[in-house]
Amino acid sequence: MSLKYAVLAALLEGEASGYELSKSFDVSLANFWPATPQQLYRELERLAQDGLVQARTVQQERRPNKRMFTLTEAGRAELDAFAAEPPKRPTAIRDELLIKIQAMDGGDPEVTRALIEERMGWARGKLDRYRRVQARLLGGRTEGEYLSNADRVGPYLTLMAGIGFEEENLRWCERALAVLTRRVALG
Repeated sequence: MSLKYAVLAALLEGEASGYELSKSFDVSLANFWPATPQQLYRELERLAQDGLVQARTVQQERRPNKRMFTLTEAGRAELDAFAAEPPKRPTAIRDELLIKIQAMDGGDPEVTRALIEERMGWARGKLDRYRRVQARLLGGRTEGEYLSNADRVGPYLTLMAGIGFEEENLRWCERALAVLTRRVALG
């Protein structure tokens, strides 16, 4: 899959500038499809050239002008066709930390412990952000009310996947640290 479809999906929320899309990626799509702001801007230009998004310039007095992007009918049709296709390949984990853990035996267990603790910190931070997004989406409603009545549930369902991923990250880190602690104690 290319970044194209992630950008088109982000524009389902409505008109947005490149900056706003970048912030949106940080709190929603980055849990499953990360992108740098530069990648987003390049992709928006390609999508505009292909007629999948429409751009308009907004004049600003004390700031540089900004470009606002919206999904076109052609973009929506392309996104609908993409959403109907089965994924090309199953999910695969590609994680540098896991390579380091694979190679840890014989190394300093405190270094390994520090790497895992750092991962826990990242996971907690992301989980905190996701919980804030969840609270904003729910807006005082229960999850059941939201899922029954919201205009769009896709963002919430993907948020649930991100929350589950980070919760599992924390469980794995805790288990790995417990194993390391037992091994050091056995000496």
